[in-house]
Amino acid sequence: MLMLSVNLKAQKIKLAEGSIDAVKGESSIAFEFTYDNMKVGKFDKEADYVAKKTEDYNKKEDGKGDTWAKAWVDDRKYRFEPKFIELFTEYSGKTESKKAKYIMVFKTIFTEPGYNVGVSRKNAKIDADVWIVEAANKNNVIAKLTVEDALGRTFWGTDYDTGARIAETYADAGKALGKYFK
Repeated sequence: MLMLSVNLKAQKIKLAEGSIDAVKGESSIAFEFTYDNMKVGKFDKEADYVAKKTEDYNKKEDGKGDTWAKAWVDDRKYRFEPKFIELFTEYSGKTESKKAKYIMVFKTIFTEPGYNVGVSRKNAKIDADVWIVEAANKNNVIAKLTVEDALGRTFWGTDYDTGARIAETYADAGKALGKYFK
């Protein structure tokens, strides 16, 4: 029973300001993602985290850190963002459209990459600020929400890749926000 209660912990979504009522009537929404000023693990600056991991991996194998650093950034566009959009649209019933009246700006403010070394593991998680803005006037913020503790977990714990773990955090956030908007 204790194991079940641990796995049932979900992220928290809070409406911090405004209302999403205007968006509820829309059939589509556009998306933007930002990672400005994001903290990573115990690092207050993402750049410090990336520099440390790159150096550590390059010490183990020449070039491995550079490959990892490129994937760290590329995964956003190719893994995290598509995962979020897929689950958000599935659960909200909205479609993605660049011509939508509103834009969801998903601002990742904290990433815990987690780890999996076989005998020990820690789930990845993210925290984010979500702003709903008018596409015609991005300064007009309709609503501000917060997402806390979106967890990245995979079945059977086969998430040895950092990108895979973090992609699941975006899937978790997309699903929960999709349900929230529905």
